[in-house]
Amino acid sequence: MINQFRKLNPVNLILLLAYTFFMRIVIFYELPAQLNFDFLEPFARLLININLENAFSPSANIFFATVLVFIQALIFNRVINNHNLLAKPSFLPALMYITGASLFLPFMVLSPALICNFLLIWLIDKFLKLNKSLNSITNVFDIGMIIAIGTLIYFPFMAMLLMIFLSLLLFRSFNWREWIAGLVGFLTVFFFLAVFYFWKDNLSSFYQIWKPLGNKFPSVFKINYNDYLVLIPVAVIIILASLQLRENFFRSFISTRKGFQMLFFMFLVAVASFYLKPDFRTWHFLLCVPPGAVLLAYYFSNAKKRWFYETLFLLFVLSVQYFLFV
Repeated sequence: MINQFRKLNPVNLILLLAYTFFMRIVIFYELPAQLNFDFLEPFARLLININLENAFSPSANIFFATVLVFIQALIFNRVINNHNLLAKPSFLPALMYITGASLFLPFMVLSPALICNFLLIWLIDKFLKLNKSLNSITNVFDIGMIIAIGTLIYFPFMAMLLMIFLSLLLFRSFNWREWIAGLVGFLTVFFFLAVFYFWKDNLSSFYQIWKPLGNKFPSVFKINYNDYLVLIPVAVIIILASLQLRENFFRSFISTRKGFQMLFFMFLVAVASFYLKPDFRTWHFLLCVPPGAVLLAYYFSNAKKRWFYETLFLLFVLSVQYFLFV
């Protein structure tokens, strides 16, 4: 299967679509009684009043989530191939994205994090373009606005602001205008939101938006480790990919090296940002799928022994399906 997706063959589009639905067999087989979909953060509903909480039946919710994941995988695949992060263009990024977005049942339903992944993929593209232009002020300003829009949908997305500064350190020489531009772009969106709150004579509620920023990072975690055994194959592949990446690190283009460093930091920021939402759900970690999928794709793109990588991927898929059913 991996060998098939190493090629840019149009037939792979049909195979990817079938694979997307195959990875969600379990949730179609056992449909939840009810699924809610909160499209926006409560503070944004005063500005955009769209109530989709009970707009979809459980089957429609899961179907549309599946279609969105498929579309995201194709966009993600195009972005990664355009920036030459892998050995050669392929459908492996899309395959790994779909697999990563199928690890847990909460990943398979409509959620704010799923919608934000469209923005996150767009951000990855924008960040990777930072070293390809002489002046990136406009690009960085756009990045700030994208993060602000994502924050309206899902508040922890605000943590991606940190990625602006980390990416500028990686890709650009210091220019204070570029560092300011991202913040200005972010604040522009929230300035208009503040004006709207003021217009509605509700400015005190606007200040409440920022309360989660004062949350202390939790020192104790309540984790049911049995729910996360499916991550063992993921960890094995990531370790193999990291060893392979280290071996090829200084033989890669500088832009490729910096691209992987940026994605590594993005993965860490996505994981850590859960503390900005006291009642966060497992689907929060969908934000880790895009940067994580690149590393998985890197391993399978560069692996040499076919019998080994094909068997490893088969065991990976079977383990995902097993832990979803048990």
